[in-house]
Amino acid sequence: MDFNIIITFLTCIIVLFVLGRIFIWPLKNILKLVFNSVLGGVCIFIINLIGANFGFHIGLNILTSVLVGLLGLPGALLLIILKIILRVNQIKFLLYKS
Repeated sequence: MDFNIIITFLTCIIVLFVLGRIFIWPLKNILKLVFNSVLGGVCIFIINLIGANFGFHIGLNILTSVLVGLLGLPGALLLIILKIILRVNQIKFLLYKS
């Protein structure tokens, strides 16, 4: 083999190693966020199953599942409290409108 080919091959291996070390940390964080978001979606689904008995529903979309995925149980409680507050304000608006 030619000496230039060996140097090029070793340089490519070093560059790949350095890039792998740089990008492996964000990749772990992204995968953790995706996993937590899926768990957040499952949590919202369970809340909707229980809340169906009371006429309570939280929209299951990417934003709510990421919020619950990032914040965990406090995020789920935040969504429940926001839903209750918005429902009370909607009822007040309808009462004062007529």
